[in-house]
Amino acid sequence: MNEQDIFQKITDEFYWFHRHPELSYEEVETTKRLREDLAAAGIEVLDLPLKTGLVAKVGTGEAPFIALRCDIDGLPIQEESGLAYASEHAGRMHACGHDFHISAVLGSAYLLKAKERELRGTVYLIFQPAEEAPGGACKVMETGVLKDVQAIFGLHTSPLYDVGTLGIRSGAVTASVDKFTVTFHGKGTHAAHPERGIDPIVMAASFVTAAQSIVSRNIDPAHPGLVSITHIESGNTWNVIPESSWLEGTVRCLTAEDRKLIKKRIYELAEGQAASFGGHAELTWYAGPPATDNTPDWTDFAIEVAKEAELDVVPAPVNLAGEDFAYYQEEIPGVFVLVGTGKSPANHNPKFHVDPAALGPAARYMARLAVEAFARL
Repeated sequence: MNEQDIFQKITDEFYWFHRHPELSYEEVETTKRLREDLAAAGIEVLDLPLKTGLVAKVGTGEAPFIALRCDIDGLPIQEESGLAYASEHAGRMHACGHDFHISAVLGSAYLLKAKERELRGTVYLIFQPAEEAPGGACKVMETGVLKDVQAIFGLHTSPLYDVGTLGIRSGAVTASVDKFTVTFHGKGTHAAHPERGIDPIVMAASFVTAAQSIVSRNIDPAHPGLVSITHIESGNTWNVIPESSWLEGTVRCLTAEDRKLIKKRIYELAEGQAASFGGHAELTWYAGPPATDNTPDWTDFAIEVAKEAELDVVPAPVNLAGEDFAYYQEEIPGVFVLVGTGKSPANHNPKFHVDPAALGPAARYMARLAVEAFARL
């Protein structure tokens, strides 16, 4: 295929992927379609113990090794975009642009295959499952396929930028993501006689207020971070003080130090607030991905390549959303790039959409990163 044919092919595939979203670890048809696309182009798919998702390779089969990564799962959202190629599956939607990511990296694979004889190393093309779970990146890492990779590059749609603009910055672009649940245990009683019980709802309410002091009083005011309590349950009627109350929430921040401190304070406040009312707290912590961490020298490289490709580059904004590309960056230097896909409602919004015109430039840019990374290494 020539470049024009490649761009038409990945646009058609983008429409297909958008119409057929699949949730995390359920991307069976998406994976099957990718295998067929890659096989038709003579691109090798590696034999790995992945139930969904895949890794393909192009190049010499020898060092140096570079990786390009995309994610392939959709979200449990009912689409309201009004697109002619809207999701055909009720309650499921590619509302975060993973269909775009798939198609752009597929285009990069085609472009690299077309000049495979000129490549001076091997490119692994990661079509990763379950980014939204999150944790699909860990499944890929566990296969060991990336143990010799010297640099990794990932992309993400951005509704903040026009087509032709990239957001790139050194260091953290997205935040660490942790979830916690707290059960406050008290003593049930008649609502008319609170003195005979221990009210777990008061404990929970006090904790919700106190937890907001962590960001405002315990971490550096210049450091972005948040503690959000998003779900509370307790009781089942109007005249009974219940035995317990339960809540859950999330913590987001950009540094490992703040992440550790916020966790410590969540535990202290939950236990302290419960004890102050005569009850006790039971807390469970669910650690998600760390903050992304763009390597400074590879970030400078990615900016240089973008400018050579006549793409506009702006500093990526600090974002407290999470991204499991960060798991790769714990072991492999690399860069996570935001790709302008036209102005749109935010990611995870039922009206989110991207401009397919951004596919060609994104595919060409990702392929160029790989080729020029070989020269740099």
